[in-house]
Amino acid sequence: MTELPLDVLTTATQVPIICVFIGYTRKITMRAAAINLRALSAQRDLIDQAATLLGKNRSDFMLEAACERAQSVLLDQVFFGLDTEKFQQFTTMLDAPPVANAGLERLMAVNAPWDSHPT
Repeated sequence: MTELPLDVLTTATQVPIICVFIGYTRKITMRAAAINLRALSAQRDLIDQAATLLGKNRSDFMLEAACERAQSVLLDQVFFGLDTEKFQQFTTMLDAPPVANAGLERLMAVNAPWDSHPT
């Protein structure tokens, strides 16, 4: 299956709303930002089929899938920012001598299968 690029521009704004029912209070977050995109019919049908299997509508399914992917991409980034205090804590941990770890030592002592030479 070929991945097709989807260009989506969005700004996420959520508006909290408090709903009060008889003896029941629940906070509902309404979506206030629009995301519009074009898709091939086959893509739409595929998305609809998957959403139906999960008991979701197309919008909820696509938003959940897009957010999961976005989080994955962001978590895979090498760069991360720290304030001065957190950076100092981070460098202190990096500079500290390693702590003995018996389990890690056992693991590192095992030869990898591809390093073994059958005799």
